[in-house]
Amino acid sequence: MADDLRLGLNLGYWQRDPVDATDLVLTAERLGYESVWTAEAYGSDAFTPLSWYGARTSRIKLGTSVAQMSARPPVTTAMTAMTLDHLTGGRLMLGIGASGPQVVEGWYGQPFGRPLARTREYVEIMRKVWRREEPVTSPGPHHPLPLPGGLGKPLKLITHPLRADIPLYLGAEGPKNVALATEVAQGWLPLFAHPEKMRTMYGEALAGAAPGFDIAAMVLVVVTDDLRSALDAVKTMLTLYIGGMGARTRNFHADIVGRMGYAEAAERIQDLYLAGRRDEAFAAIPDELADGIALLGPIGRIRERLDLWRKSPVTNLLVMGPRDEPALAAIRDLVLG
Repeated sequence: MADDLRLGLNLGYWQRDPVDATDLVLTAERLGYESVWTAEAYGSDAFTPLSWYGARTSRIKLGTSVAQMSARPPVTTAMTAMTLDHLTGGRLMLGIGASGPQVVEGWYGQPFGRPLARTREYVEIMRKVWRREEPVTSPGPHHPLPLPGGLGKPLKLITHPLRADIPLYLGAEGPKNVALATEVAQGWLPLFAHPEKMRTMYGEALAGAAPGFDIAAMVLVVVTDDLRSALDAVKTMLTLYIGGMGARTRNFHADIVGRMGYAEAAERIQDLYLAGRRDEAFAAIPDELADGIALLGPIGRIRERLDLWRKSPVTNLLVMGPRDEPALAAIRDLVLG
């Protein structure tokens, strides 16, 4: 139970037109938000916008939520993280994730198999890079260093990192991946967190978490008197993620909704979406699911529902949705007091 929730702003990725959120980030920093986070899918990358905002701020921490592992070899992510951490005075919080086979194989042209083993190997290599204790080697099999049979030799990072222990977060949805996060990372970035169901879904996976392990949940927040429109906004997002952000036979977003107790609905939503019946897929999403993973409605209602998050394992709210100072200030007042 988190009596003192931390608060961050999650900007996500550019879904259509490029958006410079500098003014919003500066406002969040001035209002006392601890962190700002950017993401990537198959459009804008996570690091470039974060560098842009980092150059214009001085205090707010900078997180990737998440950088996709298949987009970069582990040494490239380690170098990028080290560079950004240096330039921003040690403000980086590095979130990485395996994504799913549709993006990994379809966009990056990389094999998706064995995501847990790949993640463990990826993290081990990055930490070796940052520690600079010796030239970096790895037996593989996913990222062998140096490449077997070639002319390469083990190398050590030229630049001394500002921090050899850059905070590392894993974007994870399955219980085994969440358990891995507690073992190799400082935090977990759940995409769809339902505060009333988290202990049932992840209690065993989180049992090994060390004190201070940060569960930074991405939460859509809509402050409005029109609850119906807010619910529909969440359902629009869920329609895409459950229906289309994954293959028919392997959709981690549909799986997590199923583990919340909505397996039948998730299967129907996916079937309708893939059949091109997207309006029906939207209608098939239960209102209680949309309401459960978000904070919606007038300030008074959000205040009441915030108690559910305080009673959950979540330690950090990364709010998505607010785009003006009054909304950011209202959320800040509710969460931080």
